Amino acid sequence: MPLDWSGEGRIGLRMEVYGCSYWADVINFDGQGVISYRFKIKKMKIIKDVIALKFKTSESEGVILHGEGQQGDYITLELHKAKLLLQINLGSNQYGSILGHTSVTSGSLLDDHHWHSVVIERYRRNVNFTLDTHTQHFRTNGEFDHLDLDYELSFGGMPYSGKPVGGGRRNFRGCMESINYNGDNITDLARRKKLDTSSFRNLSFSCLETHSFPVFFNATSFLQLPGRANQDTVSLGFQFRTWNANGLLLFSILDEGTLEIALDDGKVGVHFNMTTMKNTRIDISSGLGLNDGQWHAVRLVAKENSVMLMIDGDEASAVRTSAPLTIKTGGTYHLGGYFLPTLAPPTQRSFQGCMQAILLDDQPADMHAVEKGIVGVFENVSLDMCAIIDRCMPNHCEHGGRCKQTWDSFSCTCDGTGYTGATCHTSVFEQSCEAYKHLGRSSDTYWIDPDGSGPLGPFKVNCNMTEDMVWTTVVNNLPAQTAVTGSSRERRTVLQLNYSASMEQITAITTSAEHCQQHVSYACRMSRLLNTPEGTPYTWWVGRNSEKHFYWGGSGPGIQKCSCGIDRNCTDPKYHCNCDADHKQWREDSGLLVYKDHLPVSQVAVGDTNRQGSEAKLTIGPLRCQGDRNYWNAASFTTPSSYLHFSTFQGETSADISFYFKTSAPYGVFLENLGNTDFIRLELKSPTVVSFSFDVGNGPVELSIHSATPLNDDQWHRVMAERNVKEAVLQLDLNYREASPAPPQGHTRLELFSQLYVGAAGGQRGFLGCIRSLRMNGVTLDLEERSKVTPGVKPGCQGHCTSYGMYCRNGGKCVEKYNGYSCDCIATAYDGPFCTKDVGGFFEAGTSVRYNFQSEAAANQDSRFLARPLTPHEVNLTREEVAFSFSTSNTPAILLYVSSRTQDYLALVLRHNGTLQVRYNLGGLREPFTIDVDQRNLANGQPHTIDMSRRNGTITIQLDHYPPVSYSLPEASDTQLNLVKTLFLGKVFETGVIDPVLIERYNTPGFIGCLSRVQFNGIAPLKTALRNPVTESPTDRQSVPVSYQGKLVESNCGASPLTIPPMSAATDPWRLDSGAEFPFNEERVIPDGVNRNSAIIGGIIAVVIFIILCTLAFLIRYMFRHKGSYHTNESKTAEPASSESADTTIIGTDPNPETIDESKKEWFI
Repeated sequence: MPLDWSGEGRIGLRMEVYGCSYWADVINFDGQGVISYRFKIKKMKIIKDVIALKFKTSESEGVILHGEGQQGDYITLELHKAKLLLQINLGSNQYGSILGHTSVTSGSLLDDHHWHSVVIERYRRNVNFTLDTHTQHFRTNGEFDHLDLDYELSFGGMPYSGKPVGGGRRNFRGCMESINYNGDNITDLARRKKLDTSSFRNLSFSCLETHSFPVFFNATSFLQLPGRANQDTVSLGFQFRTWNANGLLLFSILDEGTLEIALDDGKVGVHFNMTTMKNTRIDISSGLGLNDGQWHAVRLVAKENSVMLMIDGDEASAVRTSAPLTIKTGGTYHLGGYFLPTLAPPTQRSFQGCMQAILLDDQPADMHAVEKGIVGVFENVSLDMCAIIDRCMPNHCEHGGRCKQTWDSFSCTCDGTGYTGATCHTSVFEQSCEAYKHLGRSSDTYWIDPDGSGPLGPFKVNCNMTEDMVWTTVVNNLPAQTAVTGSSRERRTVLQLNYSASMEQITAITTSAEHCQQHVSYACRMSRLLNTPEGTPYTWWVGRNSEKHFYWGGSGPGIQKCSCGIDRNCTDPKYHCNCDADHKQWREDSGLLVYKDHLPVSQVAVGDTNRQGSEAKLTIGPLRCQGDRNYWNAASFTTPSSYLHFSTFQGETSADISFYFKTSAPYGVFLENLGNTDFIRLELKSPTVVSFSFDVGNGPVELSIHSATPLNDDQWHRVMAERNVKEAVLQLDLNYREASPAPPQGHTRLELFSQLYVGAAGGQRGFLGCIRSLRMNGVTLDLEERSKVTPGVKPGCQGHCTSYGMYCRNGGKCVEKYNGYSCDCIATAYDGPFCTKDVGGFFEAGTSVRYNFQSEAAANQDSRFLARPLTPHEVNLTREEVAFSFSTSNTPAILLYVSSRTQDYLALVLRHNGTLQVRYNLGGLREPFTIDVDQRNLANGQPHTIDMSRRNGTITIQLDHYPPVSYSLPEASDTQLNLVKTLFLGKVFETGVIDPVLIERYNTPGFIGCLSRVQFNGIAPLKTALRNPVTESPTDRQSVPVSYQGKLVESNCGASPLTIPPMSAATDPWRLDSGAEFPFNEERVIPDGVNRNSAIIGGIIAVVIFIILCTLAFLIRYMFRHKGSYHTNESKTAEPASSESADTTIIGTDPNPETIDESKKEWFI
């Protein structure tokens, strides 16, 4: 505290200490004595406890206090591995269904011979456990509130009254002062001999100093001490503690070699390197995990032909060897480091840690003489202190990450946690199914983490990506049609539902979802449901907040009705539920529960199945939620001075920020929060630079990412920033990453006090553009709600297609939505959320699809109609784009035919030998121009893909995955396909001019097989025919351009391989292999024990397998007699044109059409 600075540089300093007189009641515990505090009555039922004391010790183990009762209650406070362990049990029952044991650990390295204060406050099951101002709040396990103790509470160790002794626990050795129990001063009572202290040999009320003399080594330290020279026995001993797995403990040059004691991978290794005995080397090791920060004792005795190494005085750890050995001591020992040149240097050079109780050649080292400079030599060591720090206490590794440390730093192992980063802070999974969709993912099972770095762990859900929305499904363990019997209004049967996620995790889904629903069904026979219209309900269900609800599916809160009561179509109009009519016939009440604040259903209590003839079957479907409002929560900043403000950001030791932005401005501050000197800021500094800066008291730190492309391109970009005690990280678009390590020493807490500003920094360098999905430490800020009342800021943001339109494949059109986008696949030959699902059909003999480019009405007009400007459907084509896939085993066939009002046409045909031929007749040639695409037989039952394009006289054809091949029309050929009229698939039924060769050679019996994803110049005739089923009637032909004749069934049997190949497991961070394990409890989904339907299911499976085997045997025999033929089970009165094979339905309902084995053939039986 400098008072004055003068020109001469002198500093004035004055210190004054004020306080009150202090009398400390101290008791010295010698490891034998125990103080017994006996209650006034033998058995105490205690509902409230307050225990306070201070202790000082150099021991890492010892019981500080203990009390127990005959009913199994107990309380124990003890040191275990230099940590304070509190164990308490307020009672367990004899059946084991109630387990009251509770264990809490606090502190570390408490054997430092310094005073530590402990306070335990308990009221019923609520406990405050305080150690040196650090308080833990917890609630004991079990259901009991009283601590039932018998007779006494002992301090300093376990009692000696014949009660069970805790296995092998040591008594406390050290000092305690100011011991208070529920208002009684234990130390004062002991001083006045009011308590039993007979177990003490010599009770002392002063703290005896038994502290040893430790030596602290860093990476550049060494301590050289003398021993006895020319001795034929080496007898060494010392204690050490460290966090490092490797280090040099002791090194000595013998007369005929060297001796090294080192820590190798957490084990103590002794290495003798004898130079005079043909370079004999003797290596022995003992111990395991000795770099745990605890004191460990090493004892080494080596003499002629004998070496013994023992760790911690444990005979079980003793290692002996009888290798040939002759020893003569050198008289000098180097501890903690050796840096001198030698012919045989040690394997380790230095040691970071502490040593004490050093014994050299059976002589204790006099460390006080070393401190005075009388004995030995040392450098960079600290005497009479051990500067060890537990960097894993408190544990900065989050979400169950395992902390590992060395002397200088710590690290976190995040394997199996679902999180990543230096402190396991950041989730590796996306927040919702909506987020996965906008990464281009398809329907599947995914891990999601709705709160990111928050306390909720990741969990599995089913994601169903439809064309216009995304559904998240969470399943439960209640089997469908669960039978309920024997229940009454007095004794209801309660069915408990367990879900594949915890209630907190499900709440996170429903809170952010736009809509949730759950289907419920109650099938009944003489079993009333809600007892409507005015009775007390027999059955109710319990929702999310453990509240009872008396409405059923299809109804709403506060309305005691079922779906039929809302729609007024119940079986008996006097009741509001079908089941309430109490009929003897089976009835059902079912519908959707859609009030998401009540979902999911956690229990159903059924109360009317105990009468004779009463039966009920209950079905509770999975919870299904649609949308993610957090993911699309956005705000648009329209003026440079506009901003949003929120409460102060709380991220003292760990903070993460993530959001999406898009802008056309060159700069702008995304967000800022200030403290006195601390601050945090994220900013777009230039069109290509994003900056993350902060100060936690060690000076400003800035991380910048330089993008190769401009960021003000009005497309969405993702920014993620994280700061913790280990490092700071900035990420951009998952492609750029910049990291900066935190200083090893310095401030670690980010202390802020101002409001959080989003969109500006104190009104300067305001951001112009959109920010959405702003999450800070797992909490999504509601930008939309705040922007509704803020001038210059608008809720929401349009323009998602600029960033996500690339996921709409195969010509799909991106359609803007308020919350996201969707892919419009109408003009493509595909379906699905990203227009990647092939649409195809199965053609029987005679099936034909016809697409008219020009309506019949227009065709019958005067020829002057053709002279006017042509519409898109009335063109003279100089280019065509044709794409489709097919599979067939029959030839010949016409795959595709385009006719015209002239003699021009285009045809793709399969010839008799199965080869593909393209025929063009554009005029100018005597014969049509033909291209034999390949000499392979394509009628092999396998899917094949055709992509063909023509630009004037150049034709390019790609078959399957072979390289494209170009062809040229003859110079005499015309290049226009004049006045296109009709496109046919499968078979040609043309009334105009047509090439007779096509009709005679290829048109009969027609194409038999599958066509898929047929596209011609931007139209999808096959998809249009399947989505708009119109037959060959004159009325239909005039209203819709497409029609078909014969039987056409939708099928993907001709689909090409996947348009978008699935991401490999090696590069997919969100997909877990089928055999991967994850440390989250999924036993909630499947109840313990054997399923009661297992026997029934097993029997059914056995019968089905037997039937399948018999059927296969019959089919194989029949197939070899009639291979390749088609058979039906039609009635004889069916018309040939509409005949339908039995396999058509099978093909049309193919459950996995996109995984077709290229090595298999198809047989239709």
